[in-house]
Amino acid sequence: MKHIDTRSFESFFHVVAGTSRSQAAIMILGPGKSTGGADNRHENADQWLYVTSGRGRATVEGESVELSPGSLLLIEAGEAHEIENAGEERLRTVSVYAPPEY
Repeated sequence: MKHIDTRSFESFFHVVAGTSRSQAAIMILGPGKSTGGADNRHENADQWLYVTSGRGRATVEGESVELSPGSLLLIEAGEAHEIENAGEERLRTVSVYAPPEY
């Protein structure tokens, strides 16, 4: 068993745990910041992105969806994606990659 307090991470992106089958990471975007884009793909890993705080927008394969606390988004292997902070506070997310990506 591993227990991780995700509140202690403050950097933009940090892999916090993993096994040979999956991996968890924290991502924090400041207001107006974004990451990813048309070339951002994880060819061999699904990404489950869960929003813990803040508001944002995800664009996956050209389709956009609003993100808010409690949002859970599946980005399937090979899908181009961008995550942006569309709010006034930091957008904090936890992502699980299966299999590990980083």
